[in-house]
Order: sequence, then C-alpha cells, then structure tokens
Amino acid sequence: MHQPTPPHGRPVEVTRATKRRVVITGLGAITPLGTGVPHLWHGLLEGRSGVRPLEGEEFDGQPVRIAGTVPQDPAELLPRPQARRMSRASQFAVVAAREAWRDAGFTASGTVERGIDPSRVGVSVGTIIGGAPVLVDGDRRLREKGPRGVSPLTAPMTVPSQPAAQISLDLRITGEARTVVSACASGTEAIGQAIDRIRHGHLDVVLAGGAEAAVTPAVMASFAAMRALSTRNDEPERASRPFAKDRDGFVHGEGAGLLVLEAEEHALARGAHIYCEAAGWGLSADAHHLAAPDPSGDGIVLAMRRALADAGSRPGDVVHVNAHATATVDGDLAEATALRRLLDERGAQAPEVPVTAVKGNMGHLQGAAGAVAAVVAALTLDRGQIPPTLGCDDRDDACDLDVVTFVPRPLPAGGDVVLSNSFGFGGHNAVLALRRDTSDRTDRSDRSDRSKEDKAA
Repeated sequence: MHQPTPPHGRPVEVTRATKRRVVITGLGAITPLGTGVPHLWHGLLEGRSGVRPLEGEEFDGQPVRIAGTVPQDPAELLPRPQARRMSRASQFAVVAAREAWRDAGFTASGTVERGIDPSRVGVSVGTIIGGAPVLVDGDRRLREKGPRGVSPLTAPMTVPSQPAAQISLDLRITGEARTVVSACASGTEAIGQAIDRIRHGHLDVVLAGGAEAAVTPAVMASFAAMRALSTRNDEPERASRPFAKDRDGFVHGEGAGLLVLEAEEHALARGAHIYCEAAGWGLSADAHHLAAPDPSGDGIVLAMRRALADAGSRPGDVVHVNAHATATVDGDLAEATALRRLLDERGAQAPEVPVTAVKGNMGHLQGAAGAVAAVVAALTLDRGQIPPTLGCDDRDDACDLDVVTFVPRPLPAGGDVVLSNSFGFGGHNAVLALRRDTSDRTDRSDRSDRSKEDKAA
C-alpha cells in the first residue's frame, strides 16, 4: 500500500522483510547520436554512428583524431547565464536530467511546483574528470594572461561533484546530491547507490546516472600513448568494433545519461509509466592491474553474481546482456570469458543469451557510459527490442557469445532479467540487474504509441 511522503523529510521505516521495490520511471540522454532519448534509441536500432573527426588545431598532430562527440552544443539548450556557470559535463547532466524528469511526468520547473517534498528526492551522478576542459582552459589563460585572466569559476566548475550539484540546483532537489568516481564504472555505481537509498527508505525518488566531457588533447594523447584507442582515423564511423576479430581499441566519447528511479508504491500512487524494475546491483574489484583487466574474468563474474543475488535472481533468469565491450583486445575477451562462465551455469539445454554493445555506435563515454547503457537496457525491456552491435561484422571466435549484429532482434520471452555491465581502470566492476515489468497495470499499446511518437520526433 502506498505510504504518503512523511513530513519533515523523515525516512520511511523499512525492515529487511519490507525492503521497497525500485522502478525506473524516466529516461534522459544526450549522446554522440544526438540530444534526447529518441535520437539515442533510433540511432542504435538503425545502426547509426556518432563517431566523427575531431576538428580544431589543438588536435593537430595527435595520433588519434576521432571521438564520439555530441553534435549539439549543450549550452544552447540552457539559459545563457546558467550555462556560463557550468562545465560542459554539467551542461550535459542538466540537459539529460531535465528530459528524464519530464519523462517521469514531473513538472519541468522542479520539485516544489509538482508538490513533491524536495528533501525526499536525491541526485546520484557518476563522472571521472568531467571538468577537465575547464581546467585546461584555466591553465591556458594563466599562461597567456596571468592570474587576472583566470575566472573565479574555474575551481568550482572543475570539481567532479559539479554535475550532481547543478542538477540539484536546477530542479530544487534537497534530499542529497552525491557523486561517484570509480573510473568507467562510475555511472553504473551511481545508479546502484540510488537503488539502495530508495530501497531502505531514505529517499522516494532519485535522478541517477553519469556525465562526462573529457575529449581534450591531453586525455586523447594519454589514451593513445597507452595504445588503448582505435587508430582508424580514416573511417571514424567504423572505428569502434566491440567483440570483432579486428578490433584495435576504444573510441573516446562524451555525453550523459540520467534515469529517474522511484519507490514502486510512490510511482503507482501517481500513475507513472514504469519502464522496468531496478532489481539489483553488484560490485567487485579485480586487484589485478592499474589499467589492464584480469584475463580470468573472476572479478566480472563476481560482480554479475552479486547483482543477480541482490535481485533475487539466478543466471537462468538472464534474458539479455548489455555488455561493457569497449572494443579493446584484452577487455572484450575478459568480459566474454566471464559471460561465458556465468551463462554456462544455465545448463546445456538453455538457449543462448543475446548480447549487445552500444559503444560501437558512440564510443566509450567514460563515466557516463554505464548510465547510457542503463537507459538502453531499460528501453530494451520496455520496447522488447535489442539493438544490434555496430562494428562487429566478423565476431572474434574467442569471444564465444551470441552477439546481436546488423539488425535489431526481439527480446526473448524466456527469463526476465537484463544485465548491464560496466568496468573501469583499476579493476572497478559494477553490474546492474534490471527486471522486466510483467504486471497488467502497463498498457502495452501505450508503449507502442510512444515508440511511434519518438520515431516521428
């Protein structure tokens, strides 16, 4: 039964036996495929690429001159005075958060106008070095003009907590605004933390996800020096090749993905559309190497098993996997090895589980990657379609998985859990377990109509 929001922001009393279910009710994204979730979803289904050449003299002489960059300046989507006080990553975060907030059925102006207690709403955002361009610009101004040339906003705009803070300011959210920094697993872990904050009664609604804008010369040069990037400068749209036999590294990218997570009873009380259940999550650490993955896949398997256990599920319940798959030689192989081990536990007679990797379309969005993948995973469950993996024309035989390629595939009927994987430098592993909404309360025809509207947009 729905419990009204408690007065004065007091936590809801939740025991182990009454731990609340968490659902996803809103989605927002700004990615190399465009601004908004419809551009992301239909770009994936149609096999479009958002990887493009890097323009500007600062990238001249770089060994890698391609990246997954957002085609629209996010500052154009915000009031000018507000945009000037934000880093590019924060601008991405606010644009995506506004879309997710509206998609969840809330008033665009924020919490108070919708009659929501702002102390019962939170923000949880993952990032790595989202303010890097601001710091680079501040250093340039210091060298060219001296101390007086450096903006007083340089320091506050650089700190990783800026995206979460700016969402909180924009939507007047006072419950909390937390930041997660765990390399490329940051966005996924931020969503996982939000699940727990709602489950245990601390909050009713959380905007959770990730944002990143670190396509800078120094970062590009560093990744290139590590030999981690694809060097296919002459064919950017085909450079990122997850699980492919000829993959040669990841493509650097930028963007943001935000999801509205909500206590189920809170969502039902206001008649919200539910995409799926945010059923569980799991973490682990490889303790293997500063940058390279553990080839055994032990840490990845542990994180996936923990996510399933947290969701009250088993490997046999998995119907689809949205893989991390950055298109590095060692990283994709380690993940494929781990997935094969987990999925083999389903038994020899179990059907293959279809796997997809969205980084073929966008490149690797770093701290935002897991959040955007979670948006896609939620849509996959809601729409019943699995997007194909762009760039995997000839799958590596060593990556023994059923990789969806060329055309979308219907989501299989058996099972109800989608895993969304994220792994980061230093051995950070984070996995989400999302569960299909099988209740009768959601009208499937409404979903079909909304999909047509998105297509028209």
